Amino acid sequence: MKKQKVVLGISSMLLIFLLSACANGGEPSQNENADNETETQENVNNSEEESDSTGEMDHSEMNHSGGEVPQGLTEAENPTYPVGSKVILHADHMAGMNGAEATVSGAFDTTVYSVTYTPTTGGEPVEDHKWVVHEEIENPSEESYKPGDQVVLNAEHMKGMDGATATIDTAEQTTVYMVDYTDEETGEQITNHMWVTEDELSPVE
Repeated sequence: MKKQKVVLGISSMLLIFLLSACANGGEPSQNENADNETETQENVNNSEEESDSTGEMDHSEMNHSGGEVPQGLTEAENPTYPVGSKVILHADHMAGMNGAEATVSGAFDTTVYSVTYTPTTGGEPVEDHKWVVHEEIENPSEESYKPGDQVVLNAEHMKGMDGATATIDTAEQTTVYMVDYTDEETGEQITNHMWVTEDELSPVE
């Protein structure tokens, strides 16, 4: 009788142990579900942040302040807005630019292009980038290029731009300007921004 009780007790303990193991190996607990949901939500949020960052690449990757004036660029003899003129910007090449008051720091006669190119650093093509001047094209021809022409860029307005193959979208012989201005969103002082065209400027009233 005692042996039967002992065997029965051991069997009961084994059964309880097996049931506990099955329970732990089966459906996840509520705490585990909650942890999984939290982790999933964090992954979604991280993906959204990365997506937002990519969407803002055109502005964040752009060199706000210009470098040296390209060799061979001719200063305009009688520009509408001479160096030192106060103007209002009507361009949205970058955030905080449109509507800002600026000072003209250079005026040049050239052919200006909008271009589409794939960055040398990889990623999606940059479409209708404004602006590239004729002197910022590698080994430029004597004649202006036409829409559809393929060129190699020799400019560093944005990362991955220098050395990239580009397609000319538009071409216009005109006066282009360098300007100094204060970013309307960040308050950053931008010097020698290249380039804005005459129709992207208006005088300060």
